[in-house]
Amino acid sequence: MDLNTTKKTFTLNTGAKIPAVGLGTWQSKPNEVADAVTVALKKGYRHIDTALAYANEQEVGQGIKESGVPRDEIWLTTKLDNTWHHRVTDGIDSSLKSLGTDYVDLYLMHWPSSTDPDDKKKHLLDWDFVKTWEEMQKLPATGKVKNIGVSNFGIKNLEILLNSPSCKIIPAVNQIELHPNNPSPKLVAYCKEKGIHCTGYSCLGSTNSPLYRDPTLLKMADDLRKTPQQILLVWGVAKGWSVIPKSVNQTRVEKNFELDGWELSEKDMQALDNLSDRFKVCKDAWLPVKVFFGDDE
Repeated sequence: MDLNTTKKTFTLNTGAKIPAVGLGTWQSKPNEVADAVTVALKKGYRHIDTALAYANEQEVGQGIKESGVPRDEIWLTTKLDNTWHHRVTDGIDSSLKSLGTDYVDLYLMHWPSSTDPDDKKKHLLDWDFVKTWEEMQKLPATGKVKNIGVSNFGIKNLEILLNSPSCKIIPAVNQIELHPNNPSPKLVAYCKEKGIHCTGYSCLGSTNSPLYRDPTLLKMADDLRKTPQQILLVWGVAKGWSVIPKSVNQTRVEKNFELDGWELSEKDMQALDNLSDRFKVCKDAWLPVKVFFGDDE
């Protein structure tokens, strides 16, 4: 196992190298994000994850500028919102303008739902994620986007996308919820087989997670003199996916990057692999279509 977790990268199917550890910004409140991004970049993070739907791209861009770290040293990911599926060019242009940059390293389809902007309880009648991907495939040639991928795609929807005659580019990444209580082994294995890298969101189990009451995790953290969050991050990277822990607390942002010079033993890895509790942070009841079919485990 490589002891330099924070220096580790994963090579995508495009040849691009995505840093293993990034800063997530979902559910970060206004006026907190810019500072968190600046703190993270000064600490050594080189991967920042945002989305049009988070309504914080402008602050992310501000945090990048304030950090003094050159743009070309940073991996920046953003996402196309569900109500913009039929307006991909407008979507990326809006994100680039907010971020104050002329390209992103990775552009993801946030959800496999082409939601009607006029009624978010409805799916567009004449559009679907296959058509969205057709449009997204045009972006790398424009220079606005270096890599394209998807998020929240299970095996069923990946099969639909990959088997579509119009699918010419295999997604470079599938960003999905990954933590020991939602380890999704079937989905991770399927993505690996197809050459799709996984990024784990809610990799710390998200706010008020039951994981932080798990005796196995708490004892392991105590024994190793690490935080439970550090344990979860090293576990995720060792499993083969990139992780994007979210925090706006300066101390936690910094602690979440103190991952070098130690590792989890095989026994520790197996103990986390075998945690029996199951929960999902992100569900699909708020969407006009079902996207989770229980095919990930």
